[in-house]
Amino acid sequence: MPIVTLIGAPTDIGAGHRGASMGPEALRVAHITEALRERGLEVEDRGNLTGPTNPWAPPVNGYRHLPEVVQWNRSVYHAVHAALVDGRLPVLLGGDHCLGLGSITAVARYCREQGKKLLVLWLDAHADFNTSDITPSGNVHGMPVACLCGIGPRELTHLGGDAPALRPDQIRQIGIRSVDAGEKKLVHEQGLDIYDMRYIDEIGIKRAMEEALSDIDANTHLHVSFDVDFLDPEIAPGVGTTVPGGPNYREAQLVMEMIADTGRMASLDIVELNPAFDDHNRTAKLAVDLVESLFGKSTLMRA
Repeated sequence: MPIVTLIGAPTDIGAGHRGASMGPEALRVAHITEALRERGLEVEDRGNLTGPTNPWAPPVNGYRHLPEVVQWNRSVYHAVHAALVDGRLPVLLGGDHCLGLGSITAVARYCREQGKKLLVLWLDAHADFNTSDITPSGNVHGMPVACLCGIGPRELTHLGGDAPALRPDQIRQIGIRSVDAGEKKLVHEQGLDIYDMRYIDEIGIKRAMEEALSDIDANTHLHVSFDVDFLDPEIAPGVGTTVPGGPNYREAQLVMEMIADTGRMASLDIVELNPAFDDHNRTAKLAVDLVESLFGKSTLMRA
């Protein structure tokens, strides 16, 4: 296992609520470094990136804080790519989910350079495939998947060069249960592979994850983008946009353990943790517990 590099990005620049900027410190207070070291991992914490403050301004031409969003994502992009080139496993401590743009664009560049196949698992209550035409809020944390697939402002869709970071067939979305009407139409047009909660309820989380992970091979770089609102708010209240009906603790543990079983996870985002809505850092502690499972902690007792 490579050295795990923690990269903090303390901003809520793309969100609709204040507070996600405190997420990196909440994860540190919940002892993420110590927990991973107890798994036998070597962990380095490179501290927090810096960027513009949140102006908390209304949308301009359909986007809130676009210049600031671009600056933060450029910083994340360079930090994540540098960690990968150094042979590290980068763990982005967010921050809101707009930061997935910089992180995944960096991972996509690295995979192209190394000739590796990229698969992104997007664990989230939301599809995040909005555009400025669909959502009046202009909050970019609802748009990163669309931007990664080439739909959005060029400053974000081409953050890493001359082409979008992803094709729709390179991403699997797990736990989705809140999609706007216009967003749903766009998702279907693009052919996004979505394992929503209705589907999970019908076939079970084990089979859904088996399907989502079915084409992983030895040349796959698996990136996990873990939005904490993926979890049911009954167990994880500390997020800005709670949506009832998400995975419970045991389902979430199985998701993480099955990802770990592939042995292919090589980069990770932990985003949208909002201590302002939490109860005594309960959600951060749960997130750390689940991240431990991503790195091999297992409840499996049989031989």
